[in-house]
Amino acid sequence: MSPHLGQTRTHIGIRHALISPDGHVKSNVPGITDAATIILISEAMGAKFAQVLVTFEADGRAALPANGIETAGYFETGGGTLTIGRNKQRCEAGSFFFSPAGQAWSIAAPVPGTRVTLFQKKFTPLAGVAMPKAMVGHASEVIGQPFLGDPNAVLQVLLPDVPAFDLAMNIFTYQPGATLPFVETHIMEHGLLMLTGQGIYRLEEARYRVTAGDVIWMAPYCPQWFVAKGRTPSSYLYYKDVNRPAL
Repeated sequence: MSPHLGQTRTHIGIRHALISPDGHVKSNVPGITDAATIILISEAMGAKFAQVLVTFEADGRAALPANGIETAGYFETGGGTLTIGRNKQRCEAGSFFFSPAGQAWSIAAPVPGTRVTLFQKKFTPLAGVAMPKAMVGHASEVIGQPFLGDPNAVLQVLLPDVPAFDLAMNIFTYQPGATLPFVETHIMEHGLLMLTGQGIYRLEEARYRVTAGDVIWMAPYCPQWFVAKGRTPSSYLYYKDVNRPAL
């Protein structure tokens, strides 16, 4: 579809949204310089978290202060020097990180064009459980598991699945024709980035064609289902809130 004809695949609803790259508009975000910063999902649309895409220029930098916000990030392309507190290391495409609330973090010296997706939320402590610790890893080091026994739908759990964490960040990879095994309906809210391939995503009663670069927001209890289309695998990165009581 041509945006010059007033058309787009983007749809913003009350309980779900599909955001295609053709409508991206940059925002000025304190702490992020020499970069195109796109706020894709936020409280302004009804979400309880933020999903932000940062594309760095040669001298770009992100430096976020210590506060009550926790951040999970994924390097889609390129690379840069990540610092969380006093720990510093070089990241590359496929690297991911978690910076807990109360910890300052930064990305510096990026490869020009580096794309990083950030999931940010206000940390919810759990009585009797210590706060989660900072971590850095690479997706290639995370062993994928067949989802509900299906070897054509493989789930990589990037962050530890323990009570200390109140968010999860995963990668789901489907072989052509593979699907979620049923229409899911659950309390967890989702933010999603299509990494590779294409498919059809059902959100409530609507069905959307999705491809790499698309972003999806799903409110709690939004019925969802996916099928991978085309001749190559499809994968997406997604966030969900976890490990906290309903009341």
